[in-house]
Amino acid sequence: MISGIKTMQQTSLKVSETAKISHLKKAIGHCLALAVLTLPFSSVQADDLAQIFELAATNDPEIRQARASYNAAHTTIDQGRSFLLPRVTVGGSTSRDTSGPANASQFGPGHSFENGFNSKGYNLSISQALLNFEAWYAFKSAKQSDQQAAANLAQAEQQLILKVATAYFNVLRTLDNLATFRAEEDAASRVLEQTRERFEVGLIPITDVYDSQASHDLVRVNRLVEENNLNQAYEALEAITGRPHNNLETLNSDFPIESLNPSSLDEWVNLALDNNLAIKSAQFDFAAKKDDARSARATMFPTLDISAGYGWNQSANPFSFFPAAASERTNITLNFSYPLYAGGLNSARKRQAYYTRDASEEALMKTQRDSTQSTRNNYRSVETDVLAVQARAQAIISAESALEATEVGAEVGTRNVVDVVLAQRTLFQARRDYASARYAYVINTLNLKQAAGILSPQDIIDLNNWLE
Repeated sequence: MISGIKTMQQTSLKVSETAKISHLKKAIGHCLALAVLTLPFSSVQADDLAQIFELAATNDPEIRQARASYNAAHTTIDQGRSFLLPRVTVGGSTSRDTSGPANASQFGPGHSFENGFNSKGYNLSISQALLNFEAWYAFKSAKQSDQQAAANLAQAEQQLILKVATAYFNVLRTLDNLATFRAEEDAASRVLEQTRERFEVGLIPITDVYDSQASHDLVRVNRLVEENNLNQAYEALEAITGRPHNNLETLNSDFPIESLNPSSLDEWVNLALDNNLAIKSAQFDFAAKKDDARSARATMFPTLDISAGYGWNQSANPFSFFPAAASERTNITLNFSYPLYAGGLNSARKRQAYYTRDASEEALMKTQRDSTQSTRNNYRSVETDVLAVQARAQAIISAESALEATEVGAEVGTRNVVDVVLAQRTLFQARRDYASARYAYVINTLNLKQAAGILSPQDIIDLNNWLE
């Protein structure tokens, strides 16, 4: 009788186990939804990409530094122009002179400040450069440097767009990964429990329990690591805006993954050569260095300037019976200067300026080549991402079919629980890869637009419209 009860228990357990395995796939979907709902939230209202970018544009230290650097560089125009404009100088002086014996004697009192006289005067001078090639080319160089500073600022603003978007979607990617790891851990726990029950009644060997336990432990470790990755992703976003963002809007599942317009690689390369801000910065730098070389050569050119001055002075005389008289003086001077020899200083500075110009030209060529390479690589990455997203979506379908087939095999006894666990792992990994491919497409698209020099805040607005 005891053996009959045991046989009934084993039969009942087999039926129960078959039912559990058949419903395992449905449980996976419920686990994914539950994992998303149980993620920590710090507020009810979610932050979107546009709000975070607006905060970053105000609070990010790098963009604030870039703006301050531009304002500092912009002053070089006024400095360069000052050597071409008139210079006006006003001066004045007043003094009191005294004299007398050091000590009093029978001939009179000693030295006293009361027995002195005052002198005073002022002057005004004006000078204007009439011919100064060195100052002229220096002013032209300053204007080119100002254009370079503006290009650098625009490049920093584009980099801010890319940095904010990358940090934002890194958080979303990590959230998706964590959700799948939590769902996978829950599914692995269910399988481990079922495996232990089957082992206890003698249906499977102990090795299956060990395999299930190892799978469960591995998923738990992955979940712990991903939780740490999520904290780091949140910290990276907070470092940009200076505020915590623990609740973000997610990317809509209908977000279009498609090739960009223009669709030709050569068109994107030409767009980059015309608009890339790194190239423009290098071009302005090269133009400035050429004017610096001309300015250095012009130090050996003659200069001509004109100056005028006026002075008034009044000096009293204590030994005179007449009142103090004032005097005036005026002058107009035309100055001509032609440097003949300065110990080799001017020649050395000229050579230095020309070598610097040559180095800037080579830097421009390198920037153009780097931009072309970056544009081509980013273009190919976007095209690959389009195909990869499609392939990842198909991989999910294939993994679901494989899991379903494995479950059927487990029901009829041709597959075991370990096979089911591996099929589950493949499905969860396929979902993580699919989500990662979508985010990679978004970031690589922004990288391509930055390489082409057309990245703008409008791209943030367009992306924000696809968040929910």
